[in-house]
Amino acid sequence: MTRGSRQYWPHRRAARLLPRVRSLQTGKGEPRLGGMVAYKAGMSTALMVDDSESPSKQQEVSRACTVLDVPTTEFYGIRFYKNGSITGYRSSAAEVCHKATAQKLKISPVACEDKLGSLMGRLGEYTDISALLVAHPKSAGAEQNKFERFEVQIIGKTLDEKFSFASQNLGKEVRPEMVFKQGEYIDVSSITKGKGWQGIIKRYGAARLSHKATQKIRHIGTHGDFGGAKVMYTVPQPGQMGFNYRTERNKRILRIGGRDAAGSINKPSGFKNYGNVKGNYVIVEGSIPGPARRLVRIRLNSSRLNAKGIKQPKVLGIG
Repeated sequence: MTRGSRQYWPHRRAARLLPRVRSLQTGKGEPRLGGMVAYKAGMSTALMVDDSESPSKQQEVSRACTVLDVPTTEFYGIRFYKNGSITGYRSSAAEVCHKATAQKLKISPVACEDKLGSLMGRLGEYTDISALLVAHPKSAGAEQNKFERFEVQIIGKTLDEKFSFASQNLGKEVRPEMVFKQGEYIDVSSITKGKGWQGIIKRYGAARLSHKATQKIRHIGTHGDFGGAKVMYTVPQPGQMGFNYRTERNKRILRIGGRDAAGSINKPSGFKNYGNVKGNYVIVEGSIPGPARRLVRIRLNSSRLNAKGIKQPKVLGIG
């Protein structure tokens, strides 16, 4: 039995370090942003009270957790969408940016915040609104100079609520406690560790051939039937291993903290290959893809786990 996954095909390198998002969430309640970005600092241990229905219920247990360093993030723009008359797919129709932040980012905005009044009277022409955010990596331990610009969905009941929320927060800093709550389940998108070009033994865990095999040992026995027109993707072949887009769902938030509490989660020697967390942070139960300093996209859970109610985790200590 081989070890590699054939769920994703082809196994190719990710096009960019910012993980992609291909689905939109729907939510109820007050309007809010659908996600943020963070940098993976490393893993730690959380001592907590088990609130599940497992045999260790209401007992103190030790769980592996991942610490995410959230850089300073600004709400710098609003993007308006409308559906195409022929294709039906939504396309960008208008964009408004905060003037001061746009100058700092050295981008030329199509329209500034003073145009919001005119767009408010034309909301009937649009179908959706999203937020444009920018992360400042220098505020985290990522050792990256370039600003990280990305787009995030605004979750709300009506377009008027989304527009009101966006106009009130335009140009302001976005903190993780404004987007997520402790105990919520989130989806984490990242890029796995890259291992370069590998053969079938390491890439798929295929068995070595007999020492009497012709020419090669670390090789596949057959590429398929003799009369086949092509080699099927199910046949293990050498190629790129790792550095792929991956999304892990249903990750629980154990703790959300600010800059003043960052010292309580840092290790004496710092996180390996990262250092100390200096700013806002989010602690997620379990592991997430990618090495330290890898850009991670965290967003609200796409399943119905949060609709069942949010349990506040009883975390006794981290480290």
